[in-house]
Amino acid sequence: MGKGGCAVSGRARGADVRRGRGRGRGRWLPNQHGAWAMLAVPFLAGALLGGPRWAHVPLLVAWLLGYLAVYHAQQWVRLSRIRRTPKAPRRHVRPAVCCAAGAAALGLPLAVAYPWLLPAAACAVPFVGVNFLYAYANRERALCNGLAAVVPACAMPLVTVRLGSGGPWSAGLGPALACLLYFAGTVLYVKTMIRERGSRTYYRASVAYHCAALLFVTALSPWLAAPFAIFLLRAALLPGRGLRVGVVGAVEVACSVGLLGVVVGVL
Repeated sequence: MGKGGCAVSGRARGADVRRGRGRGRGRWLPNQHGAWAMLAVPFLAGALLGGPRWAHVPLLVAWLLGYLAVYHAQQWVRLSRIRRTPKAPRRHVRPAVCCAAGAAALGLPLAVAYPWLLPAAACAVPFVGVNFLYAYANRERALCNGLAAVVPACAMPLVTVRLGSGGPWSAGLGPALACLLYFAGTVLYVKTMIRERGSRTYYRASVAYHCAALLFVTALSPWLAAPFAIFLLRAALLPGRGLRVGVVGAVEVACSVGLLGVVVGVL
């Protein structure tokens, strides 16, 4: 074979390797871009408001690894029930075990240094349990399941503010409520854009929710009225316009970053 054939063969092998690596990453990292914003924004809001400390770094890594462990465990539960062959659920065992081990290795020393982290973690257990029940029923896209996932993620400012400042739990209540009102709204709004597009019931519920959220955050801080007014406008005007999923995701990333900036700046 000539040099040209060798070059083509080399490129083909390289492409195969890259595809294999992509599939490997896909088996470990879920394709849920909105979840990453929901995990990061409340955590960072509390860390920045309470004052960043080195302890926030292992806590953040443990938090993300814990999410991955729970995700893969739920997929194992779901696929074990709906698939007849063990191959599909089995591929989630190794990521679940490795991520859980990593989260424990980072989280346990933190729990020794800050014992109040253990009861804080225990408060998330009922919501995670709800997510497991919906995974077992193969109804992960249900509205209540999405709302149950939002609550522990948006409660993280209570933890990260206290970890930074050493103050009371109430110090993180404002940013936690702001994040909860936003991310709970995204559960409704994204459904009107993708899985429930065209549903007038979901559209009306989404707009009504965002109106109520705007009134609530205005009482919490008038400065929050501006971003939540934008969230209301996007909930009212964007459904039905045929936007691609990537565009919907990009809008939500921009909204999440904007929320983080306002919460850190005014609360």
